[in-house]
Amino acid sequence: MTITQFNRIVEIRTKIISMGTFLCGSLFAVTVTNNWSWSRFIVMALAVLCVDMGTTGFNSYFDFINGTDKAQYNLERDKVLVHEKVNPKSALVISLSLFALAGVLGILLAWWTSFILLLVGGFCMVVGFLYTGGPYPISRTPFGELFAGSFLGPVLFILSYYIQALTFNVTTLLVAIPLLLLIALILMVNNSCDRIADKIAGRRTLSILLPERTIQIIMRSILIGAFALELIFAFLQIIPLAIVPFSLIGGVLAWKAMRTMEKRGFSLETKGASMENVSQIFILYCASFIAGALISLVL
Repeated sequence: MTITQFNRIVEIRTKIISMGTFLCGSLFAVTVTNNWSWSRFIVMALAVLCVDMGTTGFNSYFDFINGTDKAQYNLERDKVLVHEKVNPKSALVISLSLFALAGVLGILLAWWTSFILLLVGGFCMVVGFLYTGGPYPISRTPFGELFAGSFLGPVLFILSYYIQALTFNVTTLLVAIPLLLLIALILMVNNSCDRIADKIAGRRTLSILLPERTIQIIMRSILIGAFALELIFAFLQIIPLAIVPFSLIGGVLAWKAMRTMEKRGFSLETKGASMENVSQIFILYCASFIAGALISLVL
């Protein structure tokens, strides 16, 4: 197996989602508590990457084994199990190894903070496996967006906050809601493009169960809601006020990206471009949050 094939099995390019949430949670902790630990930051970053890559590896393995990814319906050349005949067992071994490494890093973090972290981290890995594995994969149900959004959004944000602040409050959960919405949006765009193939594979995602027009309205509402909440939190001084100008710019650019996707349409043929656009939306949100947090720390 080549390094390129490894990167495609774990879809390394998609790790901007988990790392974006991780950075936002870590910086939010500093703005609130002024606490910072480089050692905990680095180890947590590696643990997050391992869990995320391992989860994606399981996705690659089970989607291939269950017939969700088939050559005749999948136009993504990055699916090396499908198009390059890479042994699917290699994806399974990669995922198990990454989860094992994440477990070791989790023990170190728990030693520094609280061993409750092991329970939470272990539960996250179980959900990551069950997202496409097990007898009833979460990704094949209408709840895929909710689970992915919750664990890559609020749960990861709170954990990242806790690793630095060594405390937790309800405000942290509120601040993470926009991330939940935007991650759900990413999954919704992905599933909308895969609608035909997913229906043949027997999946029951929201994009299959609801009319296209309804999905479009939900997508727009999610986008507007996420950036609106960021502005509201800033004006309420729950998050740094310095975020406002960046959020306004990011919101405008994000809306343009959404309109571009809508005009192009959501299909197997347009999936690559649409996933690039929706990823840009997520990056714009995280960039506005991070920029505002950094400026508030400097000032």
